[in-house]
Amino acid sequence: MNISANLSMLFTELPLVDRVVAASAAGFDGVEIQFPYEVPAMRMKEALEAAGMPLRLINLPAADLMTGGCGLAAVPARQAEFDQALDDALSYAAMVRPAMVNVLPGRLAEGVSREQALQTLAANLRKAADAFAVLGIGVVCEAVNTTDMPGFLISNAEQLDELLRAVDHLNCSAQFDFYHMAMQGEDLSAGIQRLKGRIGHVQFADCPGRGAPGSGTLDFISALKTLSSSGYDGWIGAEYKPDAQGTLASLDWMDEMRQMLGKA
Repeated sequence: MNISANLSMLFTELPLVDRVVAASAAGFDGVEIQFPYEVPAMRMKEALEAAGMPLRLINLPAADLMTGGCGLAAVPARQAEFDQALDDALSYAAMVRPAMVNVLPGRLAEGVSREQALQTLAANLRKAADAFAVLGIGVVCEAVNTTDMPGFLISNAEQLDELLRAVDHLNCSAQFDFYHMAMQGEDLSAGIQRLKGRIGHVQFADCPGRGAPGSGTLDFISALKTLSSSGYDGWIGAEYKPDAQGTLASLDWMDEMRQMLGKA
């Protein structure tokens, strides 16, 4: 397993393109960015190539989701907006070539039944999986805890499992986030086993607090052992909030984690 830096949360004292170089210098194997679209695709491509850093993951545009709205992927009335977001992400991804694109389920919209929302989400995930397969890019979908994002449609491993079975597409898999599952009260090892063979990307932060490993109570050793024994050999993304001392001062966990992953 390799370790990527989520540049939407790490090195945020720097402009986005400069964070790529900072992540490389700090020893990360690659990077991921939640919503990179503020930077022109060619500029981002140049920054990645100059630093020799692979881009592992970006998110599909999600409209108002991050500011308390419902997002796009599970709202029938916003289908045209989702289709435009998909087109925009395809154009961007064709240039920067992420390994994965994350389609966030979003919140349950007012006046929409859960069944309607799930049907819309599954159809949109199939559409995205078809479209990105042409570029050789995988599609993932994640569960997000309902404390940080009340009303989120998919919030635990069981719901994510059911969604993937409904989508039933070889190019669509799970993004498994240690922090979100721990915040939801989920047993990480059980969740990993439930989704065994269908995890496309992993992210981590400690819990509670969403800080660096060691700042909370999450059992990383057990979770990583289960992940490895499940056959997962992909990437794990550091998506946490550094404390006031900044990202570089928060990286004490990296050497130990590399040892656990057999990469020291």
